Amino acid sequence: MEIVWQTPANPPEAHDYIFRNGRRHVRPYYFEFISHVKNRWAGKTIVDLFAEEFKGRPYEYYVKAVKSGRIQVDDQMVNVFYRVQSSQKISHFLHRHEPPVLTWDMQILQMEADVLTVCKPPSIPVHPCGQYRKNTVVGILQAEHGITPLFPVHRLDRLVSGLLILARNATKADNFRQQIEAGKVRKEYVARVIGVFPAEEQIVNANVDYDAREGRSSVELGHPQSNEPLRGKTACTKFSRISTNGAHSIVLCQPLTGRTHQIRVHLQHAGYPIANDALYLSEFVCERSSNGRGADRAALLDGEQLSAESAFLCGGNSSDGVSACEDFSVDPMCTNCPNLAPKGYDALEEPLWLHCVRYTGPGWQYECPYPDWTCLV
Repeated sequence: MEIVWQTPANPPEAHDYIFRNGRRHVRPYYFEFISHVKNRWAGKTIVDLFAEEFKGRPYEYYVKAVKSGRIQVDDQMVNVFYRVQSSQKISHFLHRHEPPVLTWDMQILQMEADVLTVCKPPSIPVHPCGQYRKNTVVGILQAEHGITPLFPVHRLDRLVSGLLILARNATKADNFRQQIEAGKVRKEYVARVIGVFPAEEQIVNANVDYDAREGRSSVELGHPQSNEPLRGKTACTKFSRISTNGAHSIVLCQPLTGRTHQIRVHLQHAGYPIANDALYLSEFVCERSSNGRGADRAALLDGEQLSAESAFLCGGNSSDGVSACEDFSVDPMCTNCPNLAPKGYDALEEPLWLHCVRYTGPGWQYECPYPDWTCLV
């Protein structure tokens, strides 16, 4: 079988996608992951390095990968006892299985000469990161609409839906960036939270400390009798109730800063967590939720700066991971084949009840329709 290795330079195409059971899959493809030897790796054998640092595959796999040339150093095959040196290039040639995302339509809201706005569906990351390359907003827009290049102006977490602004050239992207950094841009989200949110405006001004290893944030408050510096970053969010049915409330959220999971953790701190946000719900609150299934079953991947190799350590299968030999060629060395989805993927993952509705800046404003879950019955 002739193998064609892809790199980031290969653009996604429409035929790369497979639609099954409400999920958009990416047809598995061969890909070269490239990393460079860190100082703490130097002196380890190539097999021990992979087995110790990247535990998602068995030791025997790495032995076979080195012997077959699937793992190379400085573009050369090496033996299993080869000891790596600092800064050397390591290539790992893999049969890549990306996690599936929801098949929800990515609605184009407005197309201008230098700006594109879309309503981002939940579960889809904005741009290539971690396990995702083709199953991204940028990748899908390029594959199915031929729109490229695109420069995301802001970031929405993978499980968050709503307004996404993309510049169509680097100059416009830089213009947006300068306005955001100068504090001239106002952001608005809506969330569905547990409980009756207060009628009067609430302001949460509390540092947010993000733990990349745990994949979650926490609120950090200073103690008046302590001189210990706070590790978290300053964060402030305004909240206003839109409606309530006595069990849940729809809340307008205006973050004045942009910290990881800021709205989610500030709502939890205020005592009104997002109603299906398993990552920030206590056991007591989960029992009160009318829809307690987690929306963040893969949250440990959100926001993490994963290396190219470690990005492959999580993934999935379930009913979406059934054998799909008719859709792609099974690779005999692949640890995910014959399933379509990568191992570890949770098909029950739900959209988060958090949605971006509006961005406003000097002389411009972009909006997105409210989602169905904002209608309380």
